[in-house]
Amino acid sequence: MKKIALVAALAAVSAAPAFAQSVTLWGRLNTTVESQKVGSADRKLAVQNNGSRLGFKGTEDLGGGLKAGFNLEHGLESDTGVATGGTTFWNRQASVELTGSFGTVRLGSWFPDSYFSSVDRTSNHNHDTGTSSDNLFSSFGFGARTNKVGYFSPTVNGFNVIASVRAGEGTGPRAFDLAVNYEVGGLHVAGTFAQNNQFGTSAKRKAYGLEADYGFGPFLVTGYYQREEVDGFKSRDIGRVSAMYTLGQSEFHINVGGTKAGSDAEFRTGGAKQMTLGYNYNLSKRTKVYGFYTRTDYNGVGVADFSSLAAGIRHNF
Repeated sequence: MKKIALVAALAAVSAAPAFAQSVTLWGRLNTTVESQKVGSADRKLAVQNNGSRLGFKGTEDLGGGLKAGFNLEHGLESDTGVATGGTTFWNRQASVELTGSFGTVRLGSWFPDSYFSSVDRTSNHNHDTGTSSDNLFSSFGFGARTNKVGYFSPTVNGFNVIASVRAGEGTGPRAFDLAVNYEVGGLHVAGTFAQNNQFGTSAKRKAYGLEADYGFGPFLVTGYYQREEVDGFKSRDIGRVSAMYTLGQSEFHINVGGTKAGSDAEFRTGGAKQMTLGYNYNLSKRTKVYGFYTRTDYNGVGVADFSSLAAGIRHNF
């Protein structure tokens, strides 16, 4: 009887599902040396962080097509070592999710997907980071990236939908974010919407966006249009186009954007324009050296004009 019980126990163990889990440590260090000019002040030399980060991500196969996953991402200043934006750890993302044939359900904190589907794809010369990042788009969605519930649909015939809502929890803004993507061949098109309802008031912020990018041969052309609406203020229109030409390990970039006057922030009484010229040389899939010149003119609306000539190194791990 003891032998039979032992055999039965071993059979039960061998029949139990063996779930496989993988965890990855990853990150990016991206740093430039820049000659910067702000307004009428003398030009200065600066060592500049460009969106450096450290993260852990992982998945577990639960069987039957179901997977669990997590992502912890911390932003850090590569020139000083301090946390980006203060002392909060995992300030870029902290989320857990379940994925299956139904798509993905995610809980936690992450950047708005309306941004990743539009602005981030257009400002691709340095992944929309640092002093050459897009200074003109409507970015209020970044202030409501915590306490979120999100749904990522499966891709069907090139289409997918990403939607998230933020709980105000009685003190903060309630927010909604939506991105509808279509991708086939070298073409990507996206429609986006973001809304932020400030808690305790009737004021609403809305931003509608449309993006397209197309790659053919050594060329990539991209562009987006965004309209920002804020209750009680004049709406403003933002637009940007960019192009990349690839030659061997080299990339040549040009990026031009502009905004009309409107909203309740720095563009309320005047528009602005921004231009960036960039060059990337890819030493490997993980490492590049690069340079760029960027300039933002705020048309004398109380925000100092800015320009920078930069050279840097980016390494992914």
